Amino acid sequence: MSGLYYEEFRVGETIRHEKRRTISESDNQRFCDMTMNQQPLHLDADFAEDTDFGRRLVNGLYTMSLAVGLSIPDTTDGTIVANLSYDEVSHPAPVYHGDTIRAQSTVTDKRETSDGERGVVTMHVEVFVVAGPERDADEETLVCEFERTVLSLKRANAA
Repeated sequence: MSGLYYEEFRVGETIRHEKRRTISESDNQRFCDMTMNQQPLHLDADFAEDTDFGRRLVNGLYTMSLAVGLSIPDTTDGTIVANLSYDEVSHPAPVYHGDTIRAQSTVTDKRETSDGERGVVTMHVEVFVVAGPERDADEETLVCEFERTVLSLKRANAA
């Protein structure tokens, strides 16, 4: 277990998640298949070529889900009771096959539950493309951000 207990989260702290992931065409295809999302902008190269993007986009929900997965070891691995919400999701820039992403989480709020036995923690998660076939190697691009709220164990009550 590497996650943080409620007491260990610090409002204002930014946790930079070191794990990264290069997103393949296969990743995107499998995610679309599993979620039954057949949007041609994600799957059909000929269709996507005629859009403003000029090529297929990675499914935005995959990008968001991957960011949560990248964040778990540093935030909630083994210390979470439940994910409570994902709010204010935005995708300010596209993600393409071959892009490598990283994530970071900034703790924006925390409070004890009414019984004092657990805590509610809110984090602002940001996802950046750090490398890709047609990306500037010296520039990170914000591609997704959202609020993630979790119900966290307190160390004294973790049994």
